[in-house]
Amino acid sequence: MQFSSRLPIAVHTLLVIAVFKDQYKITSDFIAGSVGVNPVIVRNVLGQLKSANLVEVTAGIGGAALNRPPAEITLLDVFRAVEVDEDLFHFHEHPNPDCLVGKSIHNILGTKLDDIKKTAELQLKSITLQSLLDSLPNK
Repeated sequence: MQFSSRLPIAVHTLLVIAVFKDQYKITSDFIAGSVGVNPVIVRNVLGQLKSANLVEVTAGIGGAALNRPPAEITLLDVFRAVEVDEDLFHFHEHPNPDCLVGKSIHNILGTKLDDIKKTAELQLKSITLQSLLDSLPNK
């Protein structure tokens, strides 16, 4: 099963900001060096995080900073900030209405997938950026 890499990249970005904020100017190039991706990807993620009011980004000499304490940022906040389509599962849109399975699939599977999404959201909401910071070795 393949999921988007946006959430891990965004969380990595936030962790870099939190860990190195007092030691370095936190630029997209600096973050990209830790994440291992092109700085353009980091700038796009920072833009999404900024739109969600999770970070402040000052062009030029300013760099990036968290807008809230790490204990107040959950993985659900980050997920909602960076995932364009928050649905974990996408239904095929045109099942055969003349088929017993085709005409029923949305009803019989839809509620199950909704339950899975709710469970995932509860898990994401239970994990804060602070808890991840606390898990870093030798911090």
